[in-house]
Amino acid sequence: MSSTVPNSSALRALALEYKSLQEEPVEGFRVKLLGEDNLFEWEVAIFGPPDTLYQGGYFKAHMKFPPDYPYSPPSIRFLTKVWHPNVYENGDLCISILHPPVDDPQSGELPCERWNPTQSVRTVLLSVISLLNEPNTFSPANVDASVMYRRWRDSKGKDKEYENIIRKQAQVARMEAEKEGIVVPLTLEDYCIKTQVKSTTQEPQLDMTDFYDDDYDDLDSDSDEEIEGGEGDGDDSGNGES
Repeated sequence: MSSTVPNSSALRALALEYKSLQEEPVEGFRVKLLGEDNLFEWEVAIFGPPDTLYQGGYFKAHMKFPPDYPYSPPSIRFLTKVWHPNVYENGDLCISILHPPVDDPQSGELPCERWNPTQSVRTVLLSVISLLNEPNTFSPANVDASVMYRRWRDSKGKDKEYENIIRKQAQVARMEAEKEGIVVPLTLEDYCIKTQVKSTTQEPQLDMTDFYDDDYDDLDSDSDEEIEGGEGDGDDSGNGES
C-alpha cells in the first residue's frame, strides 16, 4: 500500500504539470487548484465540444491525486450532472486510463490501456473528451445511460431520448457558467484555436516554487525522467468496472 504522506516526487510532478497547463492549456478545458496550498486537488472544467451533443456545456469536476503520483492514477468526479454510460450516479468517472496498471483479464482491458507513470493530466483530459463523444458500453458504469445511448446510436439519432437529456444538461450547465462570468465557446474555431475564459474575478498567478523546497532539486535524474516522460496514448477511451 502507498503512503498517505505526499512525497517530493509527487509535489514536483504536479507543480510542473500545473505550470505547463497554465502556460499551454488543453483546448476545451480550464484547471485551477481547489486551494492555493494544495496541489493534490484540482477543479477541472470541461467545455462541451461544438458539433456534439455536449455543445455549449460547462461541466465541472474534481480531480484528486494520490500521494505517490505519478506512480498511481488520479481520480475524477463530476460535480455537474452528467448522464453518460461511463459516469456513475455519484459522478465518478470510469475510464481505463485512470485504472491502476494491474493484470485483470476479467475487465476486458489491456495493461497498456491502463495508467502508467508516463501518463499526465494532459493525456487524461484528452481521453475524457474522447470518452464523452465515444462512450464504452461494454462494461458501463451507468447501465441505463448505456442502453439509451445504444438506442440513439443504432437508430442514427431517430430515438431522441439520450440526445434530449444530454442537450438539456448542457443547456443548464451553460446557464450556470454564465452566472460565473464564463464564456463558453460555441464554434469550433473558438474551441480549438483559443478557448476564451473570462471570469468576474481575477485568479492570482501561483508561484510553483512555493510547493517544493530547493532540496527537491537533489532528486536523481532517473526520477525526473520518469515524471517528465512521454505522454503515452492519449486516445484511450475505454473503461472497465472499478
